[in-house]
Amino acid sequence: MSTVDPNRVVVTGENPFIRLSETDGGPNTTEASYWRVFLSPAGPGHVLYLKSELTGKGWRIYSDNLKLTRWLQRTVQGMLNAELKDETIAVVEANFGKVGDPNETWTETVSADGEQIALAWHQMGDPLLIHTQPGAGGRAYGLSTVLIPAARATLTHNGVSASGHAWKRERDGRPFSTCALAFAESWTEPR
Repeated sequence: MSTVDPNRVVVTGENPFIRLSETDGGPNTTEASYWRVFLSPAGPGHVLYLKSELTGKGWRIYSDNLKLTRWLQRTVQGMLNAELKDETIAVVEANFGKVGDPNETWTETVSADGEQIALAWHQMGDPLLIHTQPGAGGRAYGLSTVLIPAARATLTHNGVSASGHAWKRERDGRPFSTCALAFAESWTEPR
């Protein structure tokens, strides 16, 4: 049996996410998809796709690589959230940083002209290794990633905290959350 996945790797990096809501199962009050990409056809870079009451409930996109941003919208990110297929959403040029220990607390920061955003994950759970093939669950892309669920997550924009909370979930019988770090993440497509 081969240990090599037969598919073509289209993007590799990190994609931690935050999904907050006021009630368990209620509509998301904040959705954040953060990308730190090491390898893609559009090169490396960072992108934050953010929708929250802090953004007037509309999508804001922050990036240091516009080509990568738009490529993700046409491919993986657009598949994950159809609203983000819209390439007319303006992109704000930004700088990105990180600090922390994924065993305890992890923080990603975004700095743009007059804006400071911090995404933080706390109370980390046991990591899960996920591996799916393209076509699984109706998705065009396959995925291999390490997901580290966070029992608590926060997002601030210029010092103002987003409302809502992370909520406990299960994934294939394992404890999970609506907020997680996604490290060593690779998306694939058939050759």
